[in-house]
Amino acid sequence: MKLKSIVLSSLVLFICVQTIAQKKKWTPLFDGKTTKGWHTYGETTAGQAWKAEDGVLFLDASTKEGRGDITTDESFDDFHLKLEWKISKNGNSGVIFFAQDDKAKYKNLWYTGPEMQVLDNEGHSDGKIVKHRAGNLYDLIAGPDDAVKPVGEWNKAEIIVQKGTLVLKLNGVTTATTTIGDDSWKELIKNSKFSKKESPDFGKVFSGHIALQDHGNNVYYRNIQIKRL
Repeated sequence: MKLKSIVLSSLVLFICVQTIAQKKKWTPLFDGKTTKGWHTYGETTAGQAWKAEDGVLFLDASTKEGRGDITTDESFDDFHLKLEWKISKNGNSGVIFFAQDDKAKYKNLWYTGPEMQVLDNEGHSDGKIVKHRAGNLYDLIAGPDDAVKPVGEWNKAEIIVQKGTLVLKLNGVTTATTTIGDDSWKELIKNSKFSKKESPDFGKVFSGHIALQDHGNNVYYRNIQIKRL
């Protein structure tokens, strides 16, 4: 009986260790060949405007059918996300996190979760707005202007959420650091466009999907990977 108890305890310990190791493992969110694991907001698969070629997931804005933001099938709470993005001239996009996949409740996906801005700062009108520039926590926190690379070049972005702390990085430069859910966080939202009635749950839910925004311009993503923390 004692031996059986020891074996059972060892098995439980092994499973726990394996679970922890799996949790901290980097997992690709894009296989480099297909849109598997992603779907258009409110749909079950990714629309045809989003294409996967040569290790790049990109929006072909010239395609009129199958448009819209795409979101991961999986949802995440604490995580470390890494990806690379490249924007077209005068282009705009974004990486949204904690996105709520409920089109019946929310008209637009960007109403539901914070966004790390993807932008041609010099060519798009949003580049003239503080808190709307590349790498910013969109409409909430402005970051340094020297982190982004020229339009057409690849940028390395990171979003880290752990134990209530949110950190954004662009090309190794920290562009935002804040605590989510506290009074200062609530104040940031109160003073933003997300205080409107269209966004009743914005900044209140800290688990959700990762989404890539269709803002009407060609945008390119690659090396998308995540680690649960």
